[in-house]
Amino acid sequence: MRTRVLILLANGFEVMEAGCFTEVFGWANIYGDAPFEQLSVGVRSPIKSTFGFDVLPEALLAEINPDDFDALVIPGGFEDAGFYEEALSEPFLDIIRNFHNRQAPIAAVCVASIALAAAGILTGKETTVYHQPGGKRKTELESYGAVFVDKPLVIDGHVMSSTGPGTGIELALKLLEILSTREFADEIRQRMRIPRPTLAWYQTAQA
Repeated sequence: MRTRVLILLANGFEVMEAGCFTEVFGWANIYGDAPFEQLSVGVRSPIKSTFGFDVLPEALLAEINPDDFDALVIPGGFEDAGFYEEALSEPFLDIIRNFHNRQAPIAAVCVASIALAAAGILTGKETTVYHQPGGKRKTELESYGAVFVDKPLVIDGHVMSSTGPGTGIELALKLLEILSTREFADEIRQRMRIPRPTLAWYQTAQA
C-alpha cells in the first residue's frame, strides 16, 4: 500500500525546507517495502522561491483532491518574497483544514505554522515557529490562540512544527517515522548520513 505525501508550496517558499522532505521520502521510496509518493502542489505555476529559483510544481491546487493524500507538508518562506499572500489565502487554508479534519499528519516548517494558526487548527495547541529577538512571529502565532513552545521541534497530536531550515530534516524524519516505523526512519537516517541530534538539541531555545 502506497503512502502519499502532499507538499504544499506558497510563492516565496524556502527551497531547503521543501527539499528536506523530497529527499527523505525519495530515499524512503527506494529502500522501503511499501512505496512512498510525493506531489508538489502550488496555487500558481511557476512559483518563485525565497531566493529567486523558479519552481514548477507538479500540479496546481485546483487540480488535486486532498483526500487522496495521507500527510501534508508545508515549507515556510519570507514575507518579502510574498510568502504570506498565498500561505494565508483561503484555498491554501482550506487544504490545511481538510487534513486537520481527517486527523492526518501535518508538518510545518518555520513560519508555515502561521498558516496552520490562521486556518484555525492550533487553538490551545502547542507549536513552534521561527523565533528571534523581538518575537514578531511568536506574537502573531499566539494571537490565533496557539501555545508557543521555544524548541526546535514540537509535536501536538497529528500536527508537527519546526523552527527553520536547519530543523527541517528532523521534522521530515519524524514524519517518516509516523508514517512507517521508527526502525525504518532510523535506517533512512543512516543511509542518508544524517547525524542524530543529542537529547539536549530537542530542548534548545531558538532565540
